[in-house]
Amino acid sequence: MHLALPFSEIQQEILDLKREKKAVILAHNYQDKEIQEVADFVGDSLGLSYQARDAGGEIILFCGVHFMAETAKIVNPEKKVLLPDLDAGCSLAESCDPGELAAFKEAHPGIYVVSYINCTAQVKALSDVIVTSGNAVKIVSQIPADREILFTPDQNLGEWVIQETGRPMRLWDGNCYIHVEFTHQSILAIRRQYPGAPIVAHPECVRAVRMLADEVCSTEKMVSYCREHPAPAFIIATESGMLHRLRREIPEKEFIPAPTEKCACANCKYMKMNTIEKARDALRDERPELVMERALREKALIPLQRMLEWSRG
Repeated sequence: MHLALPFSEIQQEILDLKREKKAVILAHNYQDKEIQEVADFVGDSLGLSYQARDAGGEIILFCGVHFMAETAKIVNPEKKVLLPDLDAGCSLAESCDPGELAAFKEAHPGIYVVSYINCTAQVKALSDVIVTSGNAVKIVSQIPADREILFTPDQNLGEWVIQETGRPMRLWDGNCYIHVEFTHQSILAIRRQYPGAPIVAHPECVRAVRMLADEVCSTEKMVSYCREHPAPAFIIATESGMLHRLRREIPEKEFIPAPTEKCACANCKYMKMNTIEKARDALRDERPELVMERALREKALIPLQRMLEWSRG
């Protein structure tokens, strides 16, 4: 019988394989703690997009979900992109069917399609510009005022962007199944427990939760907000993996997971499909590999490049 190695040994295997294979490891904020600890870069979708584009080495091990690995491949077509589990999808990305989006565009000629980066490559290819939660307000503000906008696929993020910019938009009916589990009642309950702790919520949360929050922001902004704010403790309303990063980078402060109506876990089943063992195996075997057709990759690159240019401008 083969006994499972403790995480520390598996992590060392990954670090050795990374050097041997000239690989770079990217991990989303929602990945498990053990994966975050061996990554070269831990961040949100925008940060990982930059890192993927500028990555050195020959192999990218992308520890996230499928659409994120697609993005890495789109901006790094010459590199081999590995995803520990190819079935690691996203409820939000799946809520926007590319066929339905194509039909909507045909029925509404001239509409400007803004797509949240949490979408498939096929949806990106049908979009005019891509946004993340960190840059959506900035990018939507740059779209000509005479253009009608369709925001896809996250309705809650779209509502928040409308609130922040005052720009009317049509909203696709999609959401992240984890973020909509946070409710007005569950947030009120945790606030009563910790009355002095600021509530920090992701804009994918529903409006009733965002209204209770002291700060609504992307995961990347959560780090700087909590570091700079004088409070010793914070209530965090987003996927549980973010708490690993916050505790690692700001160890002197306390981070309290906001509960949902179901539990105090907020674990994304898709993000958690990647394990430290699968990450090790993927790097060792150089599979599963994310493969994309050239035509799709090149078409999806155009709105992604526009996002990268506009967000830095």
